[in-house]
Amino acid sequence: MVLLITVSLLFMCVALRLSYLTVFRGEELTARGVSQWTREGIVSARRGEIQDRNGQTLSMSATAYIVSVNPGRVKDASVLAKALAPLVNVSESSIIQRCAKKGLSSVIIKRQVARDTVDEIRELMQREDTAQTFTGISFDEDVRRWYPKGAFLCQVLGLVNVDGVGQSGLEALYNDTLAGKNGMRRAERDLKSRLLPDAREIYVPPETGSTLRLTIDMTLQGIAEKAMRECMEVNHAASVQCLITDVNTGEILALCMKPDYDPNEPPRSDIDLLQQLMRITAVSDVYEPGSTFKILTCAAALDSGCATVNDPFTCTGQITVNGDRIRCWKVSHGHQTLKDGLANSCNPVFVQLALRMGKDTLYRYLSAFGLGRKTGIELQGESAGILINLKNVKDVDLARIGFGQSVAVTPLQLIMAAGAAVNGGHLMRPYIVRETVDAEGHVLSRTQPEAVAQPIREETSAIMRELLLNVVENGGGKNAKVAGYSIGGKTGTAQVYRDGRVVSDVHIGSFIGFAPMDAPQIAVLVTVNEAQVPVDYGSQTAAPFARQILEEALPYLGVRRTDADETRYVTVPDTVGMETEQAKRVLNECGLYMEHDGAGGTVTAQAPHSGAKVPAGTQVMLYTNASILSDAEKLVSVPDVRGLSIVEAARALRARGLTITIEGSGLCVRQTPAGNTFTAPGGNVTAIFELP
Repeated sequence: MVLLITVSLLFMCVALRLSYLTVFRGEELTARGVSQWTREGIVSARRGEIQDRNGQTLSMSATAYIVSVNPGRVKDASVLAKALAPLVNVSESSIIQRCAKKGLSSVIIKRQVARDTVDEIRELMQREDTAQTFTGISFDEDVRRWYPKGAFLCQVLGLVNVDGVGQSGLEALYNDTLAGKNGMRRAERDLKSRLLPDAREIYVPPETGSTLRLTIDMTLQGIAEKAMRECMEVNHAASVQCLITDVNTGEILALCMKPDYDPNEPPRSDIDLLQQLMRITAVSDVYEPGSTFKILTCAAALDSGCATVNDPFTCTGQITVNGDRIRCWKVSHGHQTLKDGLANSCNPVFVQLALRMGKDTLYRYLSAFGLGRKTGIELQGESAGILINLKNVKDVDLARIGFGQSVAVTPLQLIMAAGAAVNGGHLMRPYIVRETVDAEGHVLSRTQPEAVAQPIREETSAIMRELLLNVVENGGGKNAKVAGYSIGGKTGTAQVYRDGRVVSDVHIGSFIGFAPMDAPQIAVLVTVNEAQVPVDYGSQTAAPFARQILEEALPYLGVRRTDADETRYVTVPDTVGMETEQAKRVLNECGLYMEHDGAGGTVTAQAPHSGAKVPAGTQVMLYTNASILSDAEKLVSVPDVRGLSIVEAARALRARGLTITIEGSGLCVRQTPAGNTFTAPGGNVTAIFELP
């Protein structure tokens, strides 16, 4: 009887306990059980690629792994942390904290872990001596963003964070297009993460994001990257930029800005530095363009009927506007036509053109060229530039605007506006995203070229092509000349401002070029910011590298060469001992021009020296002050640059304070003046290069 009562009581206790567990803790215990054998994980969507116009991959998603832990299965968190921390580069304390979250079935320890690391952990999980240590560790596929070209186009492409969300550049602007949609996998597994027999598995596949196909041509981008790397090195510049566009469509073919960074290993530990390096300065930063702006002033003056190519002008080296004296870069250009004024980059000519047009007319054209407003390109941080409010423009402001001061533009604004001056007069909307394509290869959208304005007539544009060709053939743009191709363009040397004030002895040198000039296809703009060289004019710092780009780009684009270079070379006569007027006549008879130190009298020294072979039209510097240059010790020794590359020769000459005129490509085979002779400080050396 006692036994029966005892059994009954035990049964009642068990029943009551079972009822309690079922009724009051059923959900909790069920959840705990499920957590022990059921695992649910995110299946990350593959982010769409970013490609160049020819399908080359610029940004892609590569397979990686998520390393997770089930805290309830961990045997010893400290032992696990000590073994796992060095493998995944996560601190031991952080791993221990994650293992303490006992109420969760899965806690992420590290994302974007490489396959070789995961393979190493898996091997340890299979070994008898370490298997218990790694109990509770599991893996899910993950993705990481990979940039196969490294720093190429890094600011434009941008970055994503660890979750694959765009942080900057096109990655951020087109995040929704690229992102796709994550999937999910839920399954019942044993202690070793093996699928249980007859287990239920739910799988929702991810949806791959769409691909962005850009207007960028990676061959041209590579050409620009190489040239800008050398440009920055040779000029010891703070920064350099290069834009290459299709003048007829507005497509951005290449965009290079240095300094840059590798998006595969961005300097995330220095946020300020990273933010600076990520900026797309070609669209965000404004600067006074200087003489490259004369293209727009000239086009406006011709189109409005305020000037003709052969209109006469006189340059005395300066011009006064409402009491303000505006200087030319040269002592005096004397009498010249508008054509000569553009080739000579004469400031007083463009002051007079601006004043002749008046502010209403000039501003109407500048607005039509797109200045003072954003271009609308698909890039973040674009600036509208700076134009003085028309109501506040005074004559002296107008005068300075005429030659590229008192106005600020972005490099993108300038290249688009100048492109309109040569492409028939059409201002094209720039764009860098050519099309979007889904995972199956279907085109979802495609950008079409769009002319947003016609600032000048076709006839005016034809005249501008001739004038800009003359600048390169006979004017200040000679260093951009490419044998066998018709190149047009304009150099510029602009002031640098800090805290609203002009910084002395620091400039932004630039060159904008177009080719071929009979039917322009591309425009190239090179800007060199704060070059630390003795001569930092755009003709010296930027034009040679624009030439380097054009020399490689034009054959790649299928532009056929014309006749061989027909540059006429002449021998410099000996003028030492002559009076300046006689020396001028002798030089002019040879097709050369005289520049002197301002004093009259007898010539005591000259540069280039007599006997040198130079292109017709070269200026010969004459010195008449015996106390300044009376002996070779006060001249500059010319280094022998034969056998050197363009970059090496330029570096050697600039180290002596000399400028360089480049002819050909490859290695230097001859130079004038010859090496180990003497020339005047700041003199020019013509270097002839040939392919080995």
